Amino acid sequence: MELTDAIKKRRMVRAYQRIALPPGELEHLLDLARRAPSAGNTQAVGFIVLDNEEAVERYWSTTLPEPKRSTFRWQNLLSAPAIVIVTVNPQRYLDRYSESDKAKTGLGKSSSRWAVPYWWVDAGAVAQNLLLLATDAGLGACLFGPFDHEPALSQELQVPADTRLVATVAIGYPLPDEPGRSAGRVRPQISDIIVRP
Repeated sequence: MELTDAIKKRRMVRAYQRIALPPGELEHLLDLARRAPSAGNTQAVGFIVLDNEEAVERYWSTTLPEPKRSTFRWQNLLSAPAIVIVTVNPQRYLDRYSESDKAKTGLGKSSSRWAVPYWWVDAGAVAQNLLLLATDAGLGACLFGPFDHEPALSQELQVPADTRLVATVAIGYPLPDEPGRSAGRVRPQISDIIVRP
């Protein structure tokens, strides 16, 4: 599939078949996804991979316990055979920008020195790569945040204290599903978002 086709075809898929991905498929996608821009070539983005029934259930038990599950709108989202949590370690950016070739920027002194914390930017680029790669592979993918479940997920999955959970991506073979509530929002005209001062 051409990149432009993958970009146009990509959407958030919220319904999946309970079919495991072929061996090695997820690792292949993640290897490509990580090849996104990285400030200072820090490469501090990682993945927590939940790709068996027990691991996926641990995710949902932590973020969507049984009492809430029966009223959850996207029941077939729970059938995704794989969940990838995109992670980042902000401290590694401070360490990298304390090295001799970057120290003069002052960005290694504190996270507050970063007007835009590039660890979030870099993780977002990796997540977008993953969404496009899944589309290219004929798979569905849906990105959503851990939101207020981050502390509980970090504890359940034994995530190191210096690692942040940025985004969750469900991946699998799609079923027909209804669009989300936001899908009908009109995309602005390109002329409305380009500024040439």
